[in-house]
Amino acid sequence: MIKTTALFLVTALAEIVGCYLPWLWLRQQGSPWLLLPAAACLALFAWLLTLHPTASGRVYAAYGGVYVCTALLWLWRVDGVPPSRWDLLGAGLCLLGMVVIMAGPRTGAA
Repeated sequence: MIKTTALFLVTALAEIVGCYLPWLWLRQQGSPWLLLPAAACLALFAWLLTLHPTASGRVYAAYGGVYVCTALLWLWRVDGVPPSRWDLLGAGLCLLGMVVIMAGPRTGAA
């Protein structure tokens, strides 16, 4: 579970950086050269998704929990906006959902 969570974290960072750099270019008048590392990050993100060990739908659903937490951490550390208690509560619920999805039994019926 720790290896999968670490892979989720690296995947989330690749996605966030791949989206943040074009945002800098478009909204903050950054250099168009930012698009090259952005494209590389998004390609890395897509490749990292293929490394996850289980069926893609389940992986993407569980990955969402880690993505939400990583995005809030990015908001705090990069944008300087600390998370509110509601942000933290929502992130905790997302992580709990991730654990339920990843650790739940794998049967055909609900």
